Amino acid sequence: MRSAPSRAKPVSKSAQAGSDAAAKGAAVRASAARLVHAVRADGRSLTDALAASAAQPAARDEALLSELAFGTLRLLPRLEAIADQLLQRPLKPNDRIIGSLLLVGLYQLIALRIPDHAAVSATVAATRQLERPRAAGLINATLRRFQRERSEILAEVERDDQAHWLLPQWLLQRIRQAWPNDWQAIATASSGRGPMFVRINPLQIAPSAYAERLAAAGIEADPLSERPGGLRLQQPLASDKLPGFAEGEVSIQDAGAQWAAPLLAPQPSERVLDACAAPGGKTAHLLEYTGGRLELTALDSSAKRLEALRANLRRLGLDARVRIGDAGIPDPSWADGSYQRILLDAPCSATGVIRRHPDIKCLRRDKDIAALVQTQAALLDALWQHLAPNGKLLYVTCSLLPDENEEQITAFLARQHDARERPLPAKVGRACRHGRQLLPTEEGPDGFYFALLQKDPASGNETRP
Repeated sequence: MRSAPSRAKPVSKSAQAGSDAAAKGAAVRASAARLVHAVRADGRSLTDALAASAAQPAARDEALLSELAFGTLRLLPRLEAIADQLLQRPLKPNDRIIGSLLLVGLYQLIALRIPDHAAVSATVAATRQLERPRAAGLINATLRRFQRERSEILAEVERDDQAHWLLPQWLLQRIRQAWPNDWQAIATASSGRGPMFVRINPLQIAPSAYAERLAAAGIEADPLSERPGGLRLQQPLASDKLPGFAEGEVSIQDAGAQWAAPLLAPQPSERVLDACAAPGGKTAHLLEYTGGRLELTALDSSAKRLEALRANLRRLGLDARVRIGDAGIPDPSWADGSYQRILLDAPCSATGVIRRHPDIKCLRRDKDIAALVQTQAALLDALWQHLAPNGKLLYVTCSLLPDENEEQITAFLARQHDARERPLPAKVGRACRHGRQLLPTEEGPDGFYFALLQKDPASGNETRP
């Protein structure tokens, strides 16, 4: 008589849930490693890499994925120094993504409250997600060695300036030279997360009414002095959790960036050009500043970034003439007359906003600065020809480097005989030889530079040779 066939025990719901959670945890770590690898090995911006990964299942756990990717890049110089201490020999070029996964694992052990065993287990499991199962032993052994020797390894890497200050050596050197009395505070602020600031849209809601709405939602915020409608949130939160964001009542914008509109101070009905405008934060603020009564052209060379600008204008209930084009090359679509005001938010090293964009630590090199300076000078000279006599141009960067800021304006004033610098309020950062510089602080704004230039009333748009 045949025995009855054996039956596999059914998997309990709790066991299945645990298995699903483990798979999900591994997938998130693998996705984070891919993002870090895209920056370190492929030279892609983290913003672009995140957008490309949005359809992946792990991207559904957006908060953890963002924390792992941004956090790993924020601590990158220290994590790389630790990895160098732990690995007996460098990884092969084809295995660099495993190096990025190792950095993600180290970040969890150093900076997050995830239990060590869970962080190690999920990171090891991610090797299968990355189709590198043979690397599981290496990841496991390396992370566990760090757990055992943590104090000694951290003490050793802290002796290195890059690992301690979390900035590449070339940038640390430039900041020390430019700001000898402030470089340590700048480096500390640049390695942090940065507070969250918002700007109320007065065309949609009164600032007092919005403040009441935040209070009703249990969200604490402090008003920004000198910038009506600006708030600093006590605790950052996602835009979809921000009351009134989808309805256009508020925008997320750094406190430093909120100076641009009042410094340019356009008047209703003036013709204004916002060059290099995308993704549109300053464009929207210019319109809000004048009650929407501007003949404003928003210009940018990136069609993709202009999509974000248009979306921002729609959300806020604002309207502008949006054009794609190079601000350095006149085109009839936008260069069809002179402007009373021009905002040039120039492409720059972005060294003042590195805490918001930690991928800059990988993507920017010392040799890039000279090319950026040339681009900025070309844009200044080209746009100056489209500024009306007596008109004003506000030059803005999010850089901390004098080459891109006061030295750039010094050279411009030497070239253009009809340009005059206009004073800016003393409450805006600190005075430079030309313009004013906001330095990043732990609880304050990011790093920005502003210079206001006015064209002589009788200008003939001549340029010095």
